[in-house]
Amino acid sequence: MNYKIAICDDDKADRQYIEALVEKWAKNAGHSVQVAVFESAESFLFHYAAEQDYDILLLDIEMGEMDGVTMAKMLRKDNDAIQIVFITGYSDYISEGYEVAAFHYLMKPVKEEKLAEVLARAAEKLARNEKCLYFETAGETVRIPVYQIRYADVMGNYVTIHAAEDVKVKMTLGNLEKELDERFFRVGRSSIVNLTQIARVTKTEIRLSGGEAIPLPKGAYEAVNRAIINMR
Repeated sequence: MNYKIAICDDDKADRQYIEALVEKWAKNAGHSVQVAVFESAESFLFHYAAEQDYDILLLDIEMGEMDGVTMAKMLRKDNDAIQIVFITGYSDYISEGYEVAAFHYLMKPVKEEKLAEVLARAAEKLARNEKCLYFETAGETVRIPVYQIRYADVMGNYVTIHAAEDVKVKMTLGNLEKELDERFFRVGRSSIVNLTQIARVTKTEIRLSGGEAIPLPKGAYEAVNRAIINMR
């Protein structure tokens, strides 16, 4: 497979180190990669305006005028497919990842084995994002890429799938669940939620990055958080 990977870090030595590890991973895994390096968030965004086809972004959090989290929030406004891996020397920022659906965090100094593992999983996720589901509704066939599904809920004999557009189909929530993967979590009897879309979890609800609130059944709080951790 061919992957386009961006590295954004304001430390030259760190950029060079990460770039060497990425190229070594690609060679060992049999992939080809195009690696682009950027010394600031502003520099990346300038180039991104013309080239928006990056697959993976290795992003330092602590940078100059614009930090990595702020940049990631801007990126997520129109790109929910790129796999964002935060690189940081501090663990204080992990909660920020909910808002931008960060794929993983790597702590500095980055270990070669850990980076290789994360890149392999990101590549697998990119491949899964190509999967689509097809539904018959209102006399036509509707195609929905799995990664676009934010959540689904059921009322009576119909399930509403909330993606780029809402699609209502006659089926059970259990049958839909069988078509999905580990990115999705069954919330009681009435909902399935895409874990990558979660912005915040409280004892009573799941709040998605798009603003939707999904009621959380009593006792499900710990299970949701475990599912998020295991997915990453």
